[in-house]
Amino acid sequence: MSREDVLALARQLKDAANCHDIPRLMAFYAEDAVAVSPMFNEVRGRASIAATWERLFSMLPDCALAVSDVLLDGDRLAIIGAISATDRSGWFGLPATGGDISYRVVVLCTLAAGKIVREERIYDSLGVLERLEKHAQDKELRTAAEVQRVLLPRTAHVGPHCEATGDSVPCRAIGGDFFEFIELASGDFGIMLGDVAGKGAPAALLAAMLQGMFIVDAAVGESPALTLGRLNQRLMSRRPESRFATLVYGVLSPDGRLVCSNAGHNPPAVLSQSGVRRLTAGGPPLGAFADTVFEEETLQLHARDTVVMFTDGITDARNAGEEDFGEDRLLACVTRHSSESPLMLLGRLFHAVQEFCQGARQGDDITAAILRYR
Repeated sequence: MSREDVLALARQLKDAANCHDIPRLMAFYAEDAVAVSPMFNEVRGRASIAATWERLFSMLPDCALAVSDVLLDGDRLAIIGAISATDRSGWFGLPATGGDISYRVVVLCTLAAGKIVREERIYDSLGVLERLEKHAQDKELRTAAEVQRVLLPRTAHVGPHCEATGDSVPCRAIGGDFFEFIELASGDFGIMLGDVAGKGAPAALLAAMLQGMFIVDAAVGESPALTLGRLNQRLMSRRPESRFATLVYGVLSPDGRLVCSNAGHNPPAVLSQSGVRRLTAGGPPLGAFADTVFEEETLQLHARDTVVMFTDGITDARNAGEEDFGEDRLLACVTRHSSESPLMLLGRLFHAVQEFCQGARQGDDITAAILRYR
């Protein structure tokens, strides 16, 4: 399906939902489709999925869906919006209030041959958030975590001129850290890592939105600085409740030319035979000021030079004695193991943090991405 076809499908799906037209809704699903949601758990087949829609419309007969964003990633479609209704039957086990309710929702669809083969729904209502805080192993939280894992790059990248890998460990089941790898039409390779202010579902939703917007904007092929400027404008226009995010974006050309821009993020470290260089050029965090003009810097990488991007969840990780892991330990670790593959180097870094913390509970997500020029 083309991008236009997928966007049309999202619009038609929203219209059918707002009309409470179940036969029309079922036309969008494959016969053996699977649907997962906090309310209905996992159901299989059109008939079972139709029953979930019938129950939703029965509980909330005046519910309406408003779509704020549609994100595309290959055969995956994420619809971000909000559902509004009158609470007449109670919601997630809470007593009915009779008042107006509104909650954010993310619907993640996997498509095949123009049909939905898998649908995952995440609700961000007050009742859900309370349950998530009290029951960290609840079904809806595991579903949200799985959706977030799907949105992160699915495999490490190995290309003709570079290789990259990354990983993220949220301090809760879902987190506000994110990273992305993108192969550009020019033959260049892009690597991005970001961190949304805040914790839990609101930060995770904004992270998913920013990640999707980044994929769209980066594909245009503009410089990292211009891409960050465009992202900042989009974020400022939406003004979400938790709207600040730090982000760093670098583009590596086949000849080893790296262009990087940093929006208030921890400066990445470039490991080379001449030592360690930090990448600081850029500007303030995204969402801080309108019309920010970001700077960028360019450097020439040589064979086996390595770029290490990380969030402050690594440097701020604490042990039982309230001592931070810190940048010195991070740089010492990656420098000591810089001759190993990016995947091994990433594993060494995460193991060093884990060994340092010795099981102490962490207050922030731990994320890193590593790029090696070949």
